[in-house]
Amino acid sequence: MIVYGSTISPFVRKVMAFAAEKDLALTLEPAGLGRGGPAFEEASPFGKIPGFRDPGADNGKDFCISDSTAICAYLEAKFPDSNLIPKAPIAHARTIWFEEFADSIFFAVAAKIFSNRFLLPKMLKRPFDEAIAANAADVELPPLLDYLEGVIPASGFLVEDRITLADISVCSPFVNLDHANLVIDPARWPKTAAYVAAILARPSFTPIVSAEKALVANFA
Repeated sequence: MIVYGSTISPFVRKVMAFAAEKDLALTLEPAGLGRGGPAFEEASPFGKIPGFRDPGADNGKDFCISDSTAICAYLEAKFPDSNLIPKAPIAHARTIWFEEFADSIFFAVAAKIFSNRFLLPKMLKRPFDEAIAANAADVELPPLLDYLEGVIPASGFLVEDRITLADISVCSPFVNLDHANLVIDPARWPKTAAYVAAILARPSFTPIVSAEKALVANFA
């Protein structure tokens, strides 16, 4: 199975960590920002990363899909062992909520910081707006961290006291904040800081994050 994209994207990172938690081996093919070619375009006709291909899965034809939510849903349905999306109605709904919170609400804010403090100025050498990043970091982000601080259970997992898609989704964008040199204040948000550190220290995340840090160091 092939994933098209780069783990510098929190959505690609989420898919790769999700697969690792399920002990699935996915091949990552570089795509996005003009890369990928026809194979990527077939998997993701609108250029969205991650794209995904499961060779021969659709009655002998390749199954292609894009969007991290769709990809994780497919992998969960095809490989139900090591369940990461709970079946119980309340736990299932909470998992989907936290994924949506991470993908839409949280990363909408994190992206302003990441784009204007790292991606645009350092990687792409394009104009950026520090005022947008500062407002996101100082005004928009704290209420989201306050929310997490209030809902993280003592177990250190958001749903069912075990690792699920909820934890993988919520913690993935924190890597982008780290790339932009934004550190969560452990004095103000101790539960959140400890929670994120623990999830990102899991074997599913550590090789991904280590490789990214090596890449990011080249743009320091």
